[in-house]
Amino acid sequence: MKNTALIGAGYWGKNIARSLHELGALKTVCDSSDAVKANLGKLYPDVSFTGDLKSVLSDGEIKSVFIASPAVMHYQQASEALKAGKNVFVEKPLSLIVEDAEELIKLAESLKKILFVGHILHYHPAVIKMKKIIADGTIGKLQYIYSNRLNLGKIRTEENILWSFAPHDISLILSLTDENPSYVNCAGSYFLSPGVADITMTNLKFPSGIGAHIFVSWLNPFKEQRLIVTGSKGMLVFEDTKPTDEKLISYSHTIEWKNSIPIPQKAEPSFIKISDIWEEPLKAECSAFLKAVETGKEPLTSGKEGLKVLKVLKDCQTSIEKQDRSSPCKGSLV
Repeated sequence: MKNTALIGAGYWGKNIARSLHELGALKTVCDSSDAVKANLGKLYPDVSFTGDLKSVLSDGEIKSVFIASPAVMHYQQASEALKAGKNVFVEKPLSLIVEDAEELIKLAESLKKILFVGHILHYHPAVIKMKKIIADGTIGKLQYIYSNRLNLGKIRTEENILWSFAPHDISLILSLTDENPSYVNCAGSYFLSPGVADITMTNLKFPSGIGAHIFVSWLNPFKEQRLIVTGSKGMLVFEDTKPTDEKLISYSHTIEWKNSIPIPQKAEPSFIKISDIWEEPLKAECSAFLKAVETGKEPLTSGKEGLKVLKVLKDCQTSIEKQDRSSPCKGSLV
């Protein structure tokens, strides 16, 4: 049913427009750019286009909105949409301020509306399969998780690489560990814009003993989207740049102790087939939101889940700023 509006149809929003149109749900696109509206209008002649957000929110036929505008606008637009009686999908991050996110959650609950955050990896078939393998105990007890999200671009000047790239990885790591970190450390490197980190390395420690790190950069010579999960009985590698049935690999590597010495026991990699359950992650994510609206059930990536991610992002940002103010090393090379 065409009762959904998209707010912001730029770099990522245009992909949401495509998915919603394919699902038969897109009624209206709201964007300030005449060029964007003209280009999308050629693709979707049955969709209405406007630059007036108020007209979208006052449209009684629109039951839900997708917000894919710049992050600085998320809180205000989501708040206005909820108050107008709309269910809301917000691209990551939910907001830039923890207190604003908490307010959105309370508002959605009081109005009995769905608040959904765009953490797309949870709807990726490889991640769904990975979670099942971990839950089955195939790789044993989780020990360490690390993620590399690297590319040459998309470079931003209004937000640093941490806020642009890392929310997806933080969200997934929190889900895999099922706990909040007890320790956060994050360091940034600056090259292009003053005060805007182009590269960050985040280290996380969890109460259970699981460790994790997240390396993100938009100054990398090639694209890499790789997450590795190490367990006591094996390892999993999720590499999203690979072909469908090469995206998820299992390694049955183990460590055996002989004469008090740890000896690696290597095994051949095993590709995990996901083509039989394949669905485009973005379309699956959009479908999950529409299903949540239909059923009224809290989605996997709810506002509460988005708040957990935001709190870690805030701790990471605080850590970066603290290290930026720290004293230089006074040691010397020998």
